[in-house]
Amino acid sequence: MTTSFRLPDLGEGVHEAEILAVAVSAGQEVKEGDLILEVETDKAAVEIPSPVTGKVTEIHVQPGDIAKVGDVLITFTTTGKTDQPTPEPDTAEKTSVPPKEEPVQPAAAGSETAHKRPVPASPSTRRLARELGVDLHMVTPTGSSGVVTAEDVRQFAAGGGTSIPEQPDQTAEIPPPHQEKPSSYLPAETLPDFSMFGVIERQPFRSIRRATANRMTASWSQIPHVNCQDMVDISKLEEFRQRHKDEIRSAGGRLTMTVFALKAVATALKAFPHFNASLDLANQEIIIKKYFNIGIAVDTEHGLMVPVIRDVDRKSIKELSVQLHDLISRARDRKLSREEMIGGSFTITNAGAIGGSHFSAIINHPEIAILGLGQGRMQPAVVTDAEGNHQIVPRLLMPIVLCFDHRVADGADAIRFMQVIINALQDPDELLITMI
Repeated sequence: MTTSFRLPDLGEGVHEAEILAVAVSAGQEVKEGDLILEVETDKAAVEIPSPVTGKVTEIHVQPGDIAKVGDVLITFTTTGKTDQPTPEPDTAEKTSVPPKEEPVQPAAAGSETAHKRPVPASPSTRRLARELGVDLHMVTPTGSSGVVTAEDVRQFAAGGGTSIPEQPDQTAEIPPPHQEKPSSYLPAETLPDFSMFGVIERQPFRSIRRATANRMTASWSQIPHVNCQDMVDISKLEEFRQRHKDEIRSAGGRLTMTVFALKAVATALKAFPHFNASLDLANQEIIIKKYFNIGIAVDTEHGLMVPVIRDVDRKSIKELSVQLHDLISRARDRKLSREEMIGGSFTITNAGAIGGSHFSAIINHPEIAILGLGQGRMQPAVVTDAEGNHQIVPRLLMPIVLCFDHRVADGADAIRFMQVIINALQDPDELLITMI
């Protein structure tokens, strides 16, 4: 039979993807799980494995194309009598389920149905399962939206796995093609013919760059931004960093100011939970988040990416140093999964590494605040000694800027929130004592 593989719903808010690479050619035989496409959404690059075993009949896209959810990407020929669409692929980022006309009922272990439908899992998890001889259909998923994680596979292989438990039918319709929200919030204005004035070059406005533009435009148009600025004396913290940076480097991490800011922000968020929130206008509620997942803005040659470090409050300085260095490295290599770029409750952006000073960042909607760090520079500062005498001395001062949603938080609380961060960063002892 002939089966048509369509771009599936890759997650909440993802309506289209750019085709980065086509890993197969017409006439090629493929097995279920073989890599067929690499696409990029506004979140990350995603490898898509084949959902069937058969022959590639026709390829409908090429690198650089923009495909919308529901578009046919590849047609396969498989053993069978009738034409039907292929099931959705095993991507770690998949959150939708098949249409209502083909409801999916979680099947008991070993049933025929359980082995007909692909299991939501990332390519790396599938490879691990093959290496350990684990049937993914037999593993109980613990990941978001029923995704089987690598840890699920390891536990099953160690004897801790169980068959997929029965659950109520929770099917949803796949959005029909070409009926998504507009791909850009930017107004469609008529521009002059710039080639009349000189040589020009046109570059595609797509992928991460376009997604960033959409999100920033939406955030700026919806949120009343307010910012407060201050300077932090990080002289003592820099001495502490210099003493311990080699130890952290030997563990595979990098001890940067962002790492200390992560812990300081987590402490401040616990003291002022309204900065760890989202505004639900539809239900007229403020959603206070009890978790502390902090996104870090990373400058890459492909555009701005914001990987998220989860449970910052539960991790040590060393753990955060290693994890942050790993996320930044993989962000620049486009190796992050979508799951590593969602679920943030607050964002930090550090322009100091490239020489930036004071700047006002745009809030990463639907969060309600973002902290910007500038470059620490030696500057004259007035300090007071134990006897109350004032003197001007050179100190390492770092600018910080908090931008927040004035609908949810007020200026007075923003200043108090900043003071918690400033006190923690100015004194390593205070940072360690206040970490909760």
